[in-house]
Amino acid sequence: MTTPPGSPGTLRAVLLDSGGVLMRPKGGRWNPRADFEQILLAHEPSLTPEQLEEAVSAGDDHLAALSSTPDYDDYHRVVLRHLGVEATSRLLADLRREVAPAVYLETFPDVEETLRELSRRGVRMAVVSDAWPELPELHAGLGIRGYFEAYAISAVLGCTKPDPRMYHHASSALGLAPDQCLFVDDAPDLVAAAIGLGYAGRALCRDSPAAADVPSVASLREILDLF
Repeated sequence: MTTPPGSPGTLRAVLLDSGGVLMRPKGGRWNPRADFEQILLAHEPSLTPEQLEEAVSAGDDHLAALSSTPDYDDYHRVVLRHLGVEATSRLLADLRREVAPAVYLETFPDVEETLRELSRRGVRMAVVSDAWPELPELHAGLGIRGYFEAYAISAVLGCTKPDPRMYHHASSALGLAPDQCLFVDDAPDLVAAAIGLGYAGRALCRDSPAAADVPSVASLREILDLF
């Protein structure tokens, strides 16, 4: 009797989405960064909360319409243009000023213990995320960078999930076949896409009902049962 692809006995690695799986923004908003309003108001104190809210929404629409993650300065230019504010080099630099990731990001409570146990069991790990290039540095600031051997980042690869290149970049970097890898994401459709490519998959549904069309888990800890 042969073992089905992606069965617990064949899995050697886990490919993890980042936002919504490993970490979340303090305050609940990914983009722009949580200190955006504070920085912008220091340059343009006449801006109203309503104007800022509309500009953030315009930035969301811009990101949603793209097939790859843009340069962060380009994203800020879209938001600033909506406000009628000149995107000076000084303002762009201030909006990207270096702050400790822990100031505006945090890992989920089940993350560090799960990554530590996966590492102890010899499970290899990589990240597959629609994100900007500095994601590994953000993970370093949150204390989890050392667990990951490889990163598939949309802004680096020029495509976003569910483009097969995102998944294949990570598994190839580990030197493993798709059926040796478990993919975990909080978006069930992206998990379904991975399964269609031959990966094992689990949708992480921490605060939502279990996914109807793909296997799901309510906590990241539950993937330990597969290794």
